[in-house]
Amino acid sequence: MAVKVLILEDNPVARGFLCRVVRESFSDVDSITEASDLDAARRLLGHAPGGRATPSADPFQLIMVDLELPDGSGLELLTELSSYPATRIVTTLYSDDEHLFPALQCGADGYLLKEDRFEVLVEELQKIVRGQPPLSPAIARRLLNHFRSGEGLTGNGHGVAEPPASGAPSPAAAPAPLDHERLTPRESEVLTYLSKGFTIKEIASLMGIKWFTVNDHIKSIYKKLNVSSRAEAAVLASKQGLV
Repeated sequence: MAVKVLILEDNPVARGFLCRVVRESFSDVDSITEASDLDAARRLLGHAPGGRATPSADPFQLIMVDLELPDGSGLELLTELSSYPATRIVTTLYSDDEHLFPALQCGADGYLLKEDRFEVLVEELQKIVRGQPPLSPAIARRLLNHFRSGEGLTGNGHGVAEPPASGAPSPAAAPAPLDHERLTPRESEVLTYLSKGFTIKEIASLMGIKWFTVNDHIKSIYKKLNVSSRAEAAVLASKQGLV
């Protein structure tokens, strides 16, 4: 299966640059589709403004979204892609909190600055294969400083959760509940490899599938097990006898 990529960017020079970044990052990219505004992207995805994009028989596996567009904000499309099984990466010039945190809250899987050097963007985009979020160095530092300052990811102005009141039980004290859905045989196989420390690329090779497909399985596993990292998934799977 050829990997399909959608790049939403209104600047033609930037679009060409991002196309080169994508082709340099992945050897299995066969199709890159370009859109210059939200309306064009929605037509390609087959949904109306405010609706929810649903995958076709041949969906995009990677969608790169600019935030500032002629007919609106890229945040709108990120929200509309909430049920779409693609890796969603923001590509922008804005590194401030007012753009970063809303993008993450709307479902962005990564955040890249177009001002970064070509080789830096390639290196960051390749992290998808290793199951890591593509983040420009400046963004990674901003997030690190944000958490070091005592802020979390869901309340105080950026949706960052406040600490529990004194005497209230900590949510972390309760065991993470399992989703009632059972893992599919493919998801169980992926989870087994994850627990053994294999990378996404290695799992894809062992299973004879594309790494984007492995990434989709991992997202589903995390959702069903109510976890956010491979370490949590491995520990919980072991405790529950799933692997």
